[in-house]
Formats: sequence, structure tokens, C-alpha cells
Amino acid sequence: MLISSYPQAVEFLYQNLPMYQRVGAVAYKADLTNTIQLCEALGNPHYKFKNIHVAGTNGKGSSSHMLAAVLQCAGYKTGLYTSPHLKNFTERIRINGQEIDQAFVVDFVNRIQSSIDKIQPSFFEITVAMAFDYFARQKVDIAVVEVGLGGRLDSTNVITPLVSLITNISWDHMNLLGDTLPKIAFEKAGIIKKEVTVVISETQDSIKEVFVQKSKSESSSIVFADKKYEVVGEGYGKFQVTDDKVTSTYELDLKGIYQQKNLPGVLATLDELKNLGFKITDEATEKGLSNTTTLTGLKGRWQKLKDNPLTICDTGHNEAGVMEILKQIKAQKFEKLFMVWGMVNDKDVSKILSILPSSAYYFFCQANIPRAMDANELFLKAKAAGLRGEVILNVNNSICQANERATQKDMIFIGGSTFVVAEIENL
Repeated sequence: MLISSYPQAVEFLYQNLPMYQRVGAVAYKADLTNTIQLCEALGNPHYKFKNIHVAGTNGKGSSSHMLAAVLQCAGYKTGLYTSPHLKNFTERIRINGQEIDQAFVVDFVNRIQSSIDKIQPSFFEITVAMAFDYFARQKVDIAVVEVGLGGRLDSTNVITPLVSLITNISWDHMNLLGDTLPKIAFEKAGIIKKEVTVVISETQDSIKEVFVQKSKSESSSIVFADKKYEVVGEGYGKFQVTDDKVTSTYELDLKGIYQQKNLPGVLATLDELKNLGFKITDEATEKGLSNTTTLTGLKGRWQKLKDNPLTICDTGHNEAGVMEILKQIKAQKFEKLFMVWGMVNDKDVSKILSILPSSAYYFFCQANIPRAMDANELFLKAKAAGLRGEVILNVNNSICQANERATQKDMIFIGGSTFVVAEIENL
């Protein structure tokens, strides 16, 4: 069947290929065979461009965008592959911040349809192949490739990068990656390649040895970035960075306090690229870090939507991510806190509900995807955890209700799931 339009192409991808973000574990393929076969059908495009590979539980998206922004400012034609998208499919694949051409998506689906019929890949596998094909055809100087889930068996793991970056490791997707941090770390460490330097953003004592042993087995150098760079938050998006007694100040447009954990990894990765001959000036680094959202289109990371009442959204959705969000909420000045909150049904919600502030008033909502947790069920679990609120299924109706209740001196926070943030109107 010939695909003639972009909406038709996207509909084909959504309807014919299992999509993890929508349906969950049933779409996860713990195997690289399909991706390898797809890439072979395309002439192995992943061998035709230089790249950086980024894995981790929290921080890999922000880190990927920061790296891409700096490389753009340094004058390199920079590809960026991330997932999931918030609003449009084309957000996943960018070059110098520009989303993939819709016409390319149509052409790609038509070119690869016979292979899709034969291989039966997942949505994510075909999207990865599309990104690699696009980057190769557009002759990017370098691409930043974010892992989708895990690392070792993730579809992106067919590449051999110039540098690997692994950000924070915490509990998420335990049903697929393992029920202990060392098991999860083992999966993330799967991106470490033979004689390719790996940068670890944050030293975590309980899993440090997993990365050390894997890097030894691959004869790879390992850099613990937070041992090289000491980063101290100085205010809203402002960070003081010390390296070998030289102190610099960076002002990020990603305003989350948690970027303090990501910044060392980004800077150390840039150092490795410089060692490989990339020309990246201090000015390019400062400009890229201070304009990441503008340059790359990143949304949903401690993003301010309104000043009065202060309205913030964030895609953080696992225990560690939510704890970082709560730290930042506590640092804000407000009278009452209203939370528009929805989650997916394959998370351990009880842990997260137990750390949410009982002083807040909640509007429990439900993203329009099969994986979304039923808002009424979430409400009952939250009530058992000592939280109070009400159910308003639609995300934007919940936000409207929060705005009706809140005064100019209050705060509204929207989150709990990437898919709740994705449904915010005019994001």
C-alpha cells in the first residue's frame, strides 16, 4: 500500500507497529535482531555518521539536548534522536533543532514497507532505523543518540559511538530491566563499547563497580564526571562549576535544580570530544547551555507555563525524578499547592504517592493512552496514602479547575507522567 501523506504515514506506524509508550511491555523487543535487519535493508546507515550514545534512568534526555545544543553552537551539523515525543512524532528526530521533514517520513515508510512486512518490527525499532537513515542521508557531522529503554538490548545499541554517557540510575521499568539497582545498571552499562570512553554523570556507590567492571572488560576508559567537576547550584538555572581549581559559572535555560547532576556528565563528554579533535570553545559551551530549549526544542523539564499563579510542568515520573521535583517545589514561594497528577499503570505508584506532599490538593487525571492508570484507581490509592483531591479525567480540564481554585499567590504543578505533560494545550 502506497502511503501518500504524512498523517497516513504516522497512522501506519502507530497502528501497525507495537508502541511501548502506548501499550507497554508487550511492545518491548529485548533483542537487536530486528534493528540489525532493518539497518541492513537500508545499507547500514548507522556506520555512516559519528555519534554519542546516552543512557540512564533520569537525565538522559536533558543531557542529550544540552550536548546537541553545544555542538550546534560549535558549528557542527548535529543530529539528535530522543524519545518519546510530546506533541508530534517528528520531535524524535532533529538536525540542528529542526524536526525531520514530514516528506522524508512518508518516503521512508514507502521505501521500507516490504522490510516491515517481513521483519515485523516494533514502532521504536522502525523509528530508530528512520533516524539513522535520515542522519546518514543528511550527512550530519555528529549525532546525539538517546537510548529508549535500558541500553544493552535497546534498538539504538547497534551504534559504536565516539563517547558513551550514562546518567543517573534509579528504579524504573523493573519488570523489564531488573528489580535491583545493580541489575538495572548492568543493562545501562550495555552501551559501553570496546575501547570507547564512557562518562558516568553521577557516582553512585551501590552500582559504581558495575560500570568499572564493564569498562575493564571492554578495555574502555571510564570517567566519573562528578569527581572531575564539582557543581554547586547558585539559583534559578545558575551553576558554579569547579574543575582543577578553575571556577566557571554557567546559566542554563533548563531551570531544574536536578540539572546539577547532569551538568558534570555533559561537560566531561564535551572534554572527551575535544580530546578527539572536536573544536568546542568555552563560548560555544556557554551559549549552548544557556539556549538549549531554543536550539533543540526541548520541553517539559521544569517548564514554567505561567507566572500568576506560578504554573510548572515536568516530565519526571519515577521515584528519583519525583523526589528531585519535590525538592524544587519546596524551594518556591507560594501559599497553596495544587497538583494536576496522572500516572501510567505499569509503575510502582505506591512509592511515589507516599512521597507526595499531603498538604497539596490534587486533581487526578488520565492521559489518553492505553497505558494510563485509571484516574479513579489512582485517586483511591492516593487517598489511602493520605492525599486529598478529586478526579477530573481530562488533563486540560484538570488544569482549568486548578486555575479556578488557585489564587495569584498559589502554585500549580502538572506532572506524574510524560503523557500528562504531552496533553497540555499550547505547551
